[in-house]
Amino acid sequence: MSPSPPRPQARAGRRLPAAAVVLAVTAGSLLGAAAPALAHGGDDLAPHVDSRRVAEEVRQDEVAALGQEHAEEHARMRAAVRGIGDYPQTTRTNRYNALTASQADRNKAFAPETWGAFKEYFPSPDFGDHVALLPTGKVLLFSFERIETNPEKEPAPTQTTGKENAGRAFLWDPAKGTGKEAFKQVNPPTADMPDGLDQPRPVPFFCSGHSFLPNGMLGVFGGNLGGNGGTGAKLSLVFDPWTETWTRNPDMSVGRWYPSVVTGADGRQLIMSGQSELGYGTPTPVVERFPAKAFPVPVKKTDTPANTPVERFKADAPFSFDYPHLFSLNDGNVYGFGRAANEQWRFDPVAETRADLTARPDGRKRNYGSAVMLPAGANGPDSALILGGDRDNPGTLRFSNGSWTAEKSRAFGRTQDDTLLLPDGRLMTVNGAYDIRDYGNGPYNPNADLKYRQVELRDDQGNWQLGPVQRLPRGYHSNAVVLPDGRIMVTGDELQELANNPDVNGTVSGVPGTAGPITMNGTIEIYEPPYLHQGDRPALANAPTAPVGYDKKFTVTSTTPGLAARAVLLAPTTSTHSVNTSQRHIDLRLTSRAGNRLEFQAPPDAKAAPPGWYLLFLLSDKGVPSVAQWVQLSPSA
Repeated sequence: MSPSPPRPQARAGRRLPAAAVVLAVTAGSLLGAAAPALAHGGDDLAPHVDSRRVAEEVRQDEVAALGQEHAEEHARMRAAVRGIGDYPQTTRTNRYNALTASQADRNKAFAPETWGAFKEYFPSPDFGDHVALLPTGKVLLFSFERIETNPEKEPAPTQTTGKENAGRAFLWDPAKGTGKEAFKQVNPPTADMPDGLDQPRPVPFFCSGHSFLPNGMLGVFGGNLGGNGGTGAKLSLVFDPWTETWTRNPDMSVGRWYPSVVTGADGRQLIMSGQSELGYGTPTPVVERFPAKAFPVPVKKTDTPANTPVERFKADAPFSFDYPHLFSLNDGNVYGFGRAANEQWRFDPVAETRADLTARPDGRKRNYGSAVMLPAGANGPDSALILGGDRDNPGTLRFSNGSWTAEKSRAFGRTQDDTLLLPDGRLMTVNGAYDIRDYGNGPYNPNADLKYRQVELRDDQGNWQLGPVQRLPRGYHSNAVVLPDGRIMVTGDELQELANNPDVNGTVSGVPGTAGPITMNGTIEIYEPPYLHQGDRPALANAPTAPVGYDKKFTVTSTTPGLAARAVLLAPTTSTHSVNTSQRHIDLRLTSRAGNRLEFQAPPDAKAAPPGWYLLFLLSDKGVPSVAQWVQLSPSA
């Protein structure tokens, strides 16, 4: 790939024209991947731009770096985007109606007991670019204050400095239904960011990384200061689900835009990668740990990490590309699966060292695609499956015991997909796109190849099969979460949410935590997997309310003990950009039965299941799950 040209600096308080974002797309930046269709196909995408307008857009630094012909292609795209006007509400409404009708028609062919079914679809006040299922049963959604409603432009303030570059967050409480009363605004702390403008606002934590602490709190690291193609923020935050408040801790040593975070067996978080405070093109190799070793790991609900710093980890992680997949496998090591085939590493959290792993055998870069730790019984996961991230490659690769093997492929290549571990141990993929900001018809064109709406289900033999279609195509910034009742929440992708909003500027009042009317920017869709259509569910009546120790026996009760064949722990999801470092599936060892009481044995140690809160499901012999209850694993229990 040719080197990227210099990125233009946004003026303070102003958004960069969408044309500059398209330049980022053609140059292969994070905002647009390496889009060959743009880099060598400008005439096809913008055939009616006259030569005078192209000449006005030619930049001499691009000519010097890329050559006259390639620089003119970039200029042609900038000129074309400058001609884009608003996106009509009639188009949004017509699109939404067409997608609704086609979904109903397509899904008639899919029997729910075999394929599952999409059910509810409702507005949300947040785009849902970041999600976390909290141990209260509520879902935290956060993103940014939009600067555009036109889905053919960049709605996020990536290139904006000042007060417009602000974060926002909401809680959705499924127990309260789907109306506005089910949402509560919980914005991050207000601060004056280090951009020299003296404009305090809710801190811009979008495009951060996050994972859970052992006490159920969510650590959130990094964000975007705006300008210079995406400048990393040094933010270190904790969201407390018990009080529903944020705490800001001392900054990290480096800025991080697009970092990954994983919780290890010791309950501490490792933070890697991300573009630094110098701007796009400066990925940091620095690894940091939270909390620093001199500070205790938070275990109790009241252990709020306040004034708690990060510290430098001894080994570096020189990932070339952002958001690597990080997993804590059952040997206690953290495995970093980078997007470049030759950037695969093992990190020892105790010795603070890094070791090389065998390069991924496909030899190709995988962009934002999913990965998941595979179930391996009671001893925790010892392998990971790498999927997606390559629109031309449907193949999946399993890493286990230091080597790679090919698993059965999915139906087609997709990026921006979300693959979930279900309570029954099977996998499902939802969401996906052709590339970043490209749904199959060119960047910043929301008209999607509709195959990406179709979910894929993986059976016990590893076979993938295409299933029903979701309402919206969802690609970049899409997310999915397994809820405690076994349903799947699907959200995210602000471009598609804006392109298909029947009332894009409509507002509602009465959302808790807000002072006035608020725009319902996003949407949520609910999918019911096949197991919710395959017979009666076991009933989990009581589960331990005190923390459970490793390898200890504990008792649950069920009003339907005859239906309960086994039990599993499922770690809750927190994800963004197809990265989900937290989800984990553990089989519990059944040690005895007596009437309505079932005794199980907890995972053997923290390597099998890092300390924290887990969903406990009972399952029938058909794999039908109960409604889950929350239990906490703690080494001090």
